[in-house]
Amino acid sequence: MGDLQIAPNASEPVVENQAAMLGDDGGSYIPALRVRALTRFYDPVVALTTREHEFKRRLVDQLGPEPGQRILDLGCGTGTLALLVKGRQPEVAVSGLDADPEMLARAEEKAAEAGADVELSEGRSDAMPYADESFDAVVSTLFFHHLSRPVRDATAAEVLRVLAPGGELHVADWGRPADPLMGLAGLAIRALDGFEPTADNFAGRLPATFAAAGLTDVRTRSRMRTAFGTLAFHSARKAKGP
Repeated sequence: MGDLQIAPNASEPVVENQAAMLGDDGGSYIPALRVRALTRFYDPVVALTTREHEFKRRLVDQLGPEPGQRILDLGCGTGTLALLVKGRQPEVAVSGLDADPEMLARAEEKAAEAGADVELSEGRSDAMPYADESFDAVVSTLFFHHLSRPVRDATAAEVLRVLAPGGELHVADWGRPADPLMGLAGLAIRALDGFEPTADNFAGRLPATFAAAGLTDVRTRSRMRTAFGTLAFHSARKAKGP
């Protein structure tokens, strides 16, 4: 069995889930799938509606984890992406950050079943419980579209802070619809997760958020059609400095 550690951040408020940091004042949260009782259905719902295994594997391909790297799964939820990264390259140190203790408990179970060494922490994306330059890469899936613009901006700034010079950000999230049909498909997600927080994603403005935070080489690498809209794959990096 793997040596999985859960490191709660006692100085931060307990919030509802990976998708919870919505309010501008840090006090407004919602659970995954919007109802706490549905949290146990999160994995099958995401798998059925978003081509989860395909898009997460594509993001891991984009990341290309290398031995010795320190990698953070931001908004890790039940740990699916973190475990894929660890499975692809066992010689990386993988951490997961999420605000929902129930999701983290499920992630713990899955890591134990897989015999994987993963460190899970409970905390907010806009106030990460990590020292500066703690990670060589940050990855995230279906997380940023849940955040209000001020929290999203603060989260991008935190990503820059915790990345080592030359470190990379890799994100898969809802993006600008590829065509009118994808625009109609995306209405269901926007109605569920809120038209205001999802507006920037569906307008294709997420890369601009990363650039405004100070990340460089910001690119949209590819797109994928799903039953609920277009997923966009982005990357960015922290400058290596002088």
